Amino acid sequence: MTERLRPRDLAFLAAESPATPMHNCTVEIFDPAGSDFDYDRLVELIRDRISFVPRYRQRIQSVPGRLANPVWVDDEHFDLTYHVRRSALPRPGSLDQLRELVARIVSRPLDRAHPLWEMYFVEGLEGGRVALLSKSHQVLVDGVETVDLGQVLLDVGPTPKELGGDEWTPGRPVSPGGLVIDALRDSVAHHTTLMDTVRSRTGAVLRGADQAAQRTGRVVGALTGRGGSGPSPVTGPLSQQRRFVAVRTDLADYRKVRAGHGGTINDVILATVTGALRAWLMTRSEAMYGLRQIHAVVPISVIDRELEATSLGTQIAAHFVDLPIGEASPVVRLHQVSYSFQAHKDTGRAVAANRLAGIAGFAPTTFHAIGARVAAAELRRGYQLSVTNVPGPQSPLYAAGARMVATYPVHPLHPGHPLAIGVTSYDGGVYYGITADRELLPDVDVLGTCLREALEELLDTVTGARPKVPRGRKKAAPRAAKKAAPK
Repeated sequence: MTERLRPRDLAFLAAESPATPMHNCTVEIFDPAGSDFDYDRLVELIRDRISFVPRYRQRIQSVPGRLANPVWVDDEHFDLTYHVRRSALPRPGSLDQLRELVARIVSRPLDRAHPLWEMYFVEGLEGGRVALLSKSHQVLVDGVETVDLGQVLLDVGPTPKELGGDEWTPGRPVSPGGLVIDALRDSVAHHTTLMDTVRSRTGAVLRGADQAAQRTGRVVGALTGRGGSGPSPVTGPLSQQRRFVAVRTDLADYRKVRAGHGGTINDVILATVTGALRAWLMTRSEAMYGLRQIHAVVPISVIDRELEATSLGTQIAAHFVDLPIGEASPVVRLHQVSYSFQAHKDTGRAVAANRLAGIAGFAPTTFHAIGARVAAAELRRGYQLSVTNVPGPQSPLYAAGARMVATYPVHPLHPGHPLAIGVTSYDGGVYYGITADRELLPDVDVLGTCLREALEELLDTVTGARPKVPRGRKKAAPRAAKKAAPK
């Protein structure tokens, strides 16, 4: 029996347009020294492990007359080399050249006539390194039925496990008549099938209502200071092209700030993002656009049986936080962000970062994919920016014996949101992936520079002569703001 798409998956397909391709991407850089890692070895590795993610060999098939939701069917013409592609940079390729290539590739929607994923093996990076750019549609990776392919390709040691692959042959093609019979049978035997079909058919009406609600939300937001209806750099209509910025920082620096001011690594990362947004906006001729805060959604891992279970062993929920970009003091910004998450921690539902990273088989790619789905589901809440921070393993991972030395998330842009930020901590580093609309944010490179400067600003408060601001002492804030203001 074929498996039907759920209404939420159809919503992702319906929301997709040339300006909003709904796929998640990850850029991973490997050092192949001492291994045989090349394009042919990658194809062999995927062929050996793709049986763990069978949906990567399936495509979407519509039902005649829309009698029921579309189904997943085996692609009878599946060709692994169509999905695993080879590319190269002019040697020695720089990180800037790589991210330009990434920006072009992520701008293109996936072909729905085939399984909804691609992977690019990019050669020519300086130092003899290679990069993998994986690209999977949001309906493909839900964290429930299917995890990201990249999750099953990585090993914890340099000696890869040979799993033997499988003798896969596609199932018999389902005829249009067979799809109709299956749809009628499912509607009779399973009342949820009929309900899902009704919900899907009314989806266009509901989406229209959602768009109207979003327009109303922007008007209300303009009055409350949360909305994006005014001239804001983090809202606006999207083009069909993207920009991508990759920034690496050291995890040890975030630990120093945490040790000096308390809170969590996540708090320090979000305070760094806040400081970077503030400095970036101040470089623009429009200054701060009158904004005092940016309303952000931050998907977080929780223990909540009322939410959909995931293969990660936890559930993923949306947390909303106002990033205080109008605050001059980096310490006060950190404490305000930390306070926003304190109520969540007090519920007992929160999952510690070290516990999350220690889950067997955990890989940041799947968490980022689920985080993007959560952010898409919360669009009606009127947030302005999505930030997904994933704590990854602090020991090296390998693909076919090649050590992964960097990993950058590339989040999709949702309608009206020209900026998204993904963060992954891995093996002593904190890696930022910034996705931006090419036309609306031509200066997004400056934001990448500001991230490093914002982290240095926080470090100065614990390693320099600037005084700390104890929690709850409002009188200390003006003094700290004066001394810690960006130059």
